[in-house]
Amino acid sequence: MSQIATIEKRSNGVAIVWLDQPNEKINKVSLDFVNEIDQLFQGLENDSSIKAAVIASKKKDWIAGADIDMFGKVKQKGDFIQFTRNGHESLYRLERSKKPVVAAINGACLGAGTEIALACHGRIVSDDKSTHLALPEVMLGLLPGGGGTQRLPRLIGIQKALDMMLTGKKIYAGKAKKMGLADKITTKESLLNAAIEFALQLAKSPIKREDKRELVEKILESNSFTRGIVYKKAKEMVLKQTLGNYPAPLRILECVEIGMEQGMKAGLDAEAEKFEELILTDVSRQLIRIFFNMTEKKKNPYPADKIKSTDTIAMVGAGFMGAGIAQVSAVDGIKVLLKDIKEETIATAKQTIYKDFEKKLKRKNITAPEVDEILNRVESKLDYSGFDKVDVIVEAVFEEIKLKQRILADCEAASRPDTIFASNTSALQISHVAEKAARPENVIGMHYFSPVPKMPLLEIIKTPKTADWVVATCFELGIRQGKTVIVVNDGPGFYTTRILAPYMNECFLLLEEGCEAALIDKAMKQWGFPVGPVTLQDEVGIDVGAHVMKGELAEMAKQREGHRSNDAVIKMFADGYHGKKNKRGFYKYDEKGKKQGINEEVYKYFGNPTRKQFTVETIQNRMGMMFLNECLYCLQENIIENPTDGDVGAIFGLGFPPFTGGPFRYLDTKGADKVLALMEDLSAKYGARFKPAQILRDYTKEGKKFHAE
Repeated sequence: MSQIATIEKRSNGVAIVWLDQPNEKINKVSLDFVNEIDQLFQGLENDSSIKAAVIASKKKDWIAGADIDMFGKVKQKGDFIQFTRNGHESLYRLERSKKPVVAAINGACLGAGTEIALACHGRIVSDDKSTHLALPEVMLGLLPGGGGTQRLPRLIGIQKALDMMLTGKKIYAGKAKKMGLADKITTKESLLNAAIEFALQLAKSPIKREDKRELVEKILESNSFTRGIVYKKAKEMVLKQTLGNYPAPLRILECVEIGMEQGMKAGLDAEAEKFEELILTDVSRQLIRIFFNMTEKKKNPYPADKIKSTDTIAMVGAGFMGAGIAQVSAVDGIKVLLKDIKEETIATAKQTIYKDFEKKLKRKNITAPEVDEILNRVESKLDYSGFDKVDVIVEAVFEEIKLKQRILADCEAASRPDTIFASNTSALQISHVAEKAARPENVIGMHYFSPVPKMPLLEIIKTPKTADWVVATCFELGIRQGKTVIVVNDGPGFYTTRILAPYMNECFLLLEEGCEAALIDKAMKQWGFPVGPVTLQDEVGIDVGAHVMKGELAEMAKQREGHRSNDAVIKMFADGYHGKKNKRGFYKYDEKGKKQGINEEVYKYFGNPTRKQFTVETIQNRMGMMFLNECLYCLQENIIENPTDGDVGAIFGLGFPPFTGGPFRYLDTKGADKVLALMEDLSAKYGARFKPAQILRDYTKEGKKFHAE
């Protein structure tokens, strides 16, 4: 008897295969899973009482993908390829079964789960908002290894399949039906009965599927020559987006092309070989580590008795950040008192929240009543009435210490003694915000990133006076808001803003020395950042950059040996440059806010230097090492308490190249000795600001790594 699934035989000749992996919250595909399911279906094939089968799940999701732990056991070529081939053979037998099998999908159907569904004779999905299908392997530096690169293009077309596999995007029920990924759609309550009926229909006659591709897709995918154009354009797009840093998208393209041009057997052989090839890359290992780190940071490490209620919060400041924080809270059922001094600001905030749901409404990922329910949880406030009922107060007002202290005093006067006060400052020390607090133990930092609904990181900042239960409760609030959470210790700029500041400063020094702004962006994107630093400054706001350049963090930096800074951003802000938000920045923008090339006028703020040629390597070394060195200082000074928090914060907060695994994984991979030598070389050439942190010298001397494995 299978431990992973049980069989329920109905009198109408349909066998329901109930997936319910023991001791697991989800069903996930492992070596045992494949073997047991294969044996189970071979048994059904030989059972004369069975006409058809339905695969359903007793868990909230169908199949959540492969058991990623097994990938870590692959150490050399040959370790995994046979498992992939065995999986291919099992799914081929399922696909060729004389008795039709229907996948009855509710909840998440991911990765290997989607590939099992593709091998079934029919797919029926529930219209529940949790139901979605995806092939997200590319996000782990891998490709779909269970026949996905072969069956998906044949089912929905090459271009739609490539879009799914190269992005890892989720396909919700309505779209799945529209594009032909699902055959039928029904309610969650009717799913099983509808699947049984569908299976019996298939037992009488095979399904005749309508080609859902658009005319242009059909023409382009109709012959080898035009398909070649599709592959070429897709490759160009991949190289433009990845700059060669991620091998998986190219391997996916290769598998699809081989399968469509040379036949499915050749495609499956290529898939098996290239899947194992990718597992053994450092890129995949690092992306898988980051996935595990991210998953871990969505679990509260604090004792349950330390966690207080977070069912009602207040948001002081209804600007763009305040609206975002209110939104991610209300989505999880949290009641939000949204306070501002102007009614129109609150109205704009609510409109911002609604607009964020418009795309989901169009895609039918959410219903209008559900959006109304979320918006109704956000209550407008022009005063502090009702603050005595809230559990946590989050402020997101202007970055001015006296203003924040006044807001804190007002909130303490209006709230209960056990109410938490969290500041969303991006650079001000929390201990300074709490300097005059009546209850400093209740004060904490919660640094969100913009735009809040999309950016995954929440950086919690604790002071020496912050109570443990306050940290534990805010961690829980962050989890409820869908965030990956790290906890850091207080200091100017905390961790993320602090490590970003010297990186940005080096960018400005390069501009001062005559480097082209566009070249700096290009170089750092090639290094692996999603956007270059010049673009980043425009996106974040020159006003924000100017504030940081004049704040506590800038004062701390001046104490560092060999410090050099540039005040161009302060001057630009004084002259009305805010970046993309007012279409006046380092780049020129059209009316829709699209970049139109470098704004040559900005060079005057850097002294109109004579333009010089800088190599990409020089730019990458100078900026990359400034970033890494500040990460090292933060670990050395206990701003971060471990390297993993440093990796997670840098990747999810600032876009540090994910394929490296984060700054401390990067240091381990490159070798502390080699990074030390590079920093010393830069220090000799460009000044003592590149002088390596002592912790790097210590680790080099002792031959230590920042991560144990």
